[in-house]
Amino acid sequence: MKAAGLIFSNIHDRNIPEMTAKRTMASLPFGGRYRLIDFPLSNMVNSGITKVGIVTHNNYRSLIDHIGTGKDWDLARRNGGVMLLPPFITAFDSPLANKLYTTRLEALMGVMEYITNCTEDLIVLSDSDVVCNMDLREVMNAHEVSGADVTVVVRQKEFGDDVKIGANTIVVSDEEGNISEFIENTALARGKCDVSMNIVVISKSFLISLVNNSIAHGFKGFYSQALPFCREGAVYKSYRYNGYCAEIGDVVKYFEANMQMLDEGIRDELFANKERPLLTKVRNMAPTQYGKNAKVSNSLIADGCKIDGTVENSILFRGVHVKKGTVVRNSILLQDTWAGENVTLDCVISDKNVFIRDGVTLCGHKIMPFYITKGKMI
Repeated sequence: MKAAGLIFSNIHDRNIPEMTAKRTMASLPFGGRYRLIDFPLSNMVNSGITKVGIVTHNNYRSLIDHIGTGKDWDLARRNGGVMLLPPFITAFDSPLANKLYTTRLEALMGVMEYITNCTEDLIVLSDSDVVCNMDLREVMNAHEVSGADVTVVVRQKEFGDDVKIGANTIVVSDEEGNISEFIENTALARGKCDVSMNIVVISKSFLISLVNNSIAHGFKGFYSQALPFCREGAVYKSYRYNGYCAEIGDVVKYFEANMQMLDEGIRDELFANKERPLLTKVRNMAPTQYGKNAKVSNSLIADGCKIDGTVENSILFRGVHVKKGTVVRNSILLQDTWAGENVTLDCVISDKNVFIRDGVTLCGHKIMPFYITKGKMI
């Protein structure tokens, strides 16, 4: 079966407001040279999906700049390819009259024309807050073999006393993967549970029926209302993913996920698979320059940087400057950050175009990194 893809770019913006004030979650920089959109987009392209719609909400200028024509993902095509789907607002009587969508289901209502015009049999839905390298062909094959109408990709998660209410949707299923319940309030969850990765394979006709039924009944929740309502007579399956996965739920998890890229095993699982390469926008820049005083260990350094200080256990994006006498430890410096002389940074996230004056000392902690907003001068 052929499939088309739909990626939600803004659904989780509120989880990390510090970094999404001027960008979407999908365009959040990650791992030295990537954006979060690169993961779901590469997963789809590497699985043979050549028609992808990206559902936007607001602040999507940087996303447009990053995606461009889609040529870096081989999606600059005469038929299919990538298409950004801005929010659809109508002045007429409809669920979206004179307002932007607030839920996943309302976002689907706004792109019904795109879904209806797809000639593919399957639609693959994906969010932009999960870092993984997944072969979606295996999920689609399992979906077809089982005869399912809906297949939800899940991962096993250990819940403890620090559980965050509403952060995940628990999927209850039997040993054969037949889903019996979706639980969104995870306040009482303990132990190992299967949680949705918000990657869903669904037949096009069933999705259209689901959205139309939701409009007729005034539903707003995808897992809490739409799927349970349409469950009678339909086949719902779960597919457990056991590979590496990082969920960007807040700025701490963003920091943790980036720091995990310094682990060679995790890095290889994400980036070293030649059959499923992680694709991104290509930027041709000069190689990084290391001065005579530079000392770099266990770090990821993108091209275009100039380093004349010490960098340890850190991730530096393109165009970062680290001047003489400066020490950068356990930190993430986004594109074009400038750290002057004799600066000390520890557990710091600096957004793009940050300028740090000489002699400044900034220190956070791995459970509360010090964040510097975009364009700030300190």
